[in-house]
Amino acid sequence: MLEYIQAALCQIGIEEKDLILSRMQNTGSTAENRGDSMPTISMFYGIIIYMYFYDNKKHKLPHIHASYGDDDAIFSIEEGEIIDGTIPRNKKKLVQAWIEIHKEDLMANWRLAVSGQNPLPVKPLE
Repeated sequence: MLEYIQAALCQIGIEEKDLILSRMQNTGSTAENRGDSMPTISMFYGIIIYMYFYDNKKHKLPHIHASYGDDDAIFSIEEGEIIDGTIPRNKKKLVQAWIEIHKEDLMANWRLAVSGQNPLPVKPLE
């Protein structure tokens, strides 16, 4: 997982790297902290994608959490639309494209996460 994170960080600028690393330290979402309730499943263009364990009570439909800077949004996996929160428009389009490309993997991860298992990393948008 650490290699995956390092490869993703190579794609972005130094300011975004610092922001992501700071965010990961604040949320506890590191490869070493697999017991965390919100594992990071992907990172691209400064966007961090999370999937909570057992997260099917408030938002019943399959979804992911995306963070960019101070913005957070929840996206439906099936439709790719924001169901809660906000994120800059250009980042929203990137997340939606990524969801469309990886929909099958995300649905498989959703089934793992709601049953309390670790979701697997998903390739970043390239």
